[in-house]
Amino acid sequence: MSDKHYDALPKAHTTYANIIKSLLPIGDNAKVGKDELPQATYYVDDLHIDQSNLEDYRKICGFADDGKVPVTYFSVLSQALQMNMMVKEPFPFAMLGLVHVDNSVTQYRPVGERETVAMSVTFDNLRDHAQGQQFDFVTTIKSHEDVIWQGTSTYLSRSKKPDNSVSTKSAPRPVTVKPMVDEEGVHSIFEVPEDIGRRYAFVSGDFNLIHLHPLSARAFGFPKAIAHGMWSKAKCLAMMGELPDACTVEVSFKLPIFLPAEVELIAEPVAKLESVEDSCNFGLYSAKNDKPHLAGVVKLLNEDK
Repeated sequence: MSDKHYDALPKAHTTYANIIKSLLPIGDNAKVGKDELPQATYYVDDLHIDQSNLEDYRKICGFADDGKVPVTYFSVLSQALQMNMMVKEPFPFAMLGLVHVDNSVTQYRPVGERETVAMSVTFDNLRDHAQGQQFDFVTTIKSHEDVIWQGTSTYLSRSKKPDNSVSTKSAPRPVTVKPMVDEEGVHSIFEVPEDIGRRYAFVSGDFNLIHLHPLSARAFGFPKAIAHGMWSKAKCLAMMGELPDACTVEVSFKLPIFLPAEVELIAEPVAKLESVEDSCNFGLYSAKNDKPHLAGVVKLLNEDK
């Protein structure tokens, strides 16, 4: 077990130096076998939220300045620990080959913007996939000993498996069909600017080159820069209005948003959530050809959990 405690979240400029070093397939940076994840948990024991960064995050995503931490914000903050875990531990996959495919967050109660909390991030659930292997980063936020927020980010590492390999392949991802517009819900067509990746990178600390510029994106096989998946999730939720105090929001990321773009949000009304059996489905689509960018659902939290 490899645990590390930080006094504060690592800064992006120190993290990225180690990321560049980790990309060199020589010496100590050689990847270990892909049959297990590091047994590691990284902590920030007293996390004080940077009010300036939070304000910038609200503005770029569209969240209200209501004194609460947006439901997706801790997912963004945890990426600093995630990146350090991938470069400092014997991580079995190439970072540049990872694809963020799913994200789920559960808020057990609203979190005040000036609360001091504890954050932990751990690797979990390595499994085979038809296109390679998947694993999770699990983030937990505590106030004293109470868990107040949890999040799971699922990543895919693409690889070809030998014909004689024995693996349990994941079930095919369901086909996303654009729903009819609900008159009581949210229907909005809006522009995603060409520079959203660069602007969001400075807020989130995620400077992955596929988001920053067409030239750097082409180096990794994309014709244009693409928007961050967690920005698109947050933007949708901000446009859907106030969420329940205790809820789970799950999203599957589909096709990338090539920048600039015109997209269409279709969401059922959040107000329909009255019991744990109810759900509020939403999706983000290309305004030009209806192809899906993400599919999500909001659920009330089961109080028995």
